[in-house]
Amino acid sequence: MANAKVIQAKQEAVDAVTAKLRESATTVVADYRGLNVAQATELRKQLREAGVEFQVLKNTLLRRATAAAELTELDEVLTGPTAIAFSAEDAVAPAKILNDFAKKNEALKLKGAVVEGRVVGVDQIKALAELPSREGLLSMLLSVLQAPVRNFALAVKAVAEKEEQGA
Repeated sequence: MANAKVIQAKQEAVDAVTAKLRESATTVVADYRGLNVAQATELRKQLREAGVEFQVLKNTLLRRATAAAELTELDEVLTGPTAIAFSAEDAVAPAKILNDFAKKNEALKLKGAVVEGRVVGVDQIKALAELPSREGLLSMLLSVLQAPVRNFALAVKAVAEKEEQGA
């Protein structure tokens, strides 16, 4: 019979993972089998710098968390060694880092993801990884918003210069 403290600790771990699944903008699941220590350390470093939490978790714990978070569609990819990356802030960062790392290191295999509460496959992860970063998207939006104001200012300046020349 299991110790009550052990059961409570496991339940707390499931609750913590459930909360991360619900709160994350993007959660990416990968198979890390075959990565050596140096590669795993490098991957963890890149993810940490981007503010992404990376953990290796047992599939039984993850299945209980996906059931609690109502994301049971993710269960079909929870086989073999499973690493999971959570990002509460940037929806693109974990997909981009893991996809780029998988291109350089064939041992890392993407399995699936949860993006904004929806379970997606490997193809969608790769498509998400091709998007610019959050900062890049914001700078594009800013330039689009500034364009009309800049064009108006240039037109007013041209009219003012034309009137100065005519006077």
